[in-house]
Amino acid sequence: MSVIDRSAAKTQSDSSHDSAATGRQPAQHRRRSPCRWPELALIGCGVAVLAWAFVLCIALPSTATAAHWSAAWAGLDVMEALGFIATGVLAARGDLRRVLSAAATSMLLLVDSWFDLMTAGPGRDFAGALAMACFGELPLAVVCAVVAWRPLRVPTPTVNHWKTEDPRS
Repeated sequence: MSVIDRSAAKTQSDSSHDSAATGRQPAQHRRRSPCRWPELALIGCGVAVLAWAFVLCIALPSTATAAHWSAAWAGLDVMEALGFIATGVLAARGDLRRVLSAAATSMLLLVDSWFDLMTAGPGRDFAGALAMACFGELPLAVVCAVVAWRPLRVPTPTVNHWKTEDPRS
């Protein structure tokens, strides 16, 4: 064994001993963290939007008139219809991109039921919106969420970083 081989072996055994004593993984097994700015930017945006929502709750009037009310609701329903069609076609083809369209359609249905309930007038109007949410939009949102989630449940192999190999083998 050369001097370089002995020093490398000593360094390796020292790092193994240090990791056992400190409970940390050896340096060669630590994962390098990739660039985290997109994740941090998304978290920052989420916090900023929550603050903005608080401002809107305080500042906006309780009632408003919208110029394109019917176009907004019809447009939302068209987006839901396109989401159903895209998800169905992709699922029939066995295309995993159905996960994306199913997740988006599920969220559109949740948004639709929320706005139906929040904009409904009292009495029959609210009862109709509640019935649509309970028996239409929310169950369909759950179906789309299941379609989106099911392919993602692939078991991942586990890696034992602490496994020691027998040097004799």
